Amino acid sequence: MTVAAPRNRTELSLAEAVCLTLVAREPTHGWSIVKTLAPDGDVGRIWSLSRPLTYRALTALKDEGLIEPQGSEAGGGPPRTIWRATPRGKRHSRSWLRRPVRHPRDVRTEFLLKLALGAPGAALARAQLDAFAPVFAGLERSAAADPGDVVARWRLESAEATNRFLRSLV
Repeated sequence: MTVAAPRNRTELSLAEAVCLTLVAREPTHGWSIVKTLAPDGDVGRIWSLSRPLTYRALTALKDEGLIEPQGSEAGGGPPRTIWRATPRGKRHSRSWLRRPVRHPRDVRTEFLLKLALGAPGAALARAQLDAFAPVFAGLERSAAADPGDVVARWRLESAEATNRFLRSLV
């Protein structure tokens, strides 16, 4: 059997980043991650992921060389593979946890996920406020330019709520 070399992507999907971070926290098996990401799971109440997509993300992480099998354990069916993060996977997870999200709309999902998965809250919130400062200023200008533009007003109101939330974490 030929094993492909890792592709070394710089960007992971949100599903991959979350699964990697769960494995980086402690070695675990896919079914445990599925339960954590179920709508009633610890992380799933913020953002959930189906079983097939969870296993697809784990396969992609393995193919990238970010996780590797550590062993297996008995379960209700076939043995469950226990995954652990490689050193590169751990670095990737730590980097993702500290990186601000790109858009204010991503605060509801990705930012909250990062907090739930162990990101340093105050430091990430400060970095996020710095990253969003030009966005917030632009939204204020857009709303002021046309007070009748309800979309611009909505975006500004949403951004102001996000700004208050982030400041409360600092």
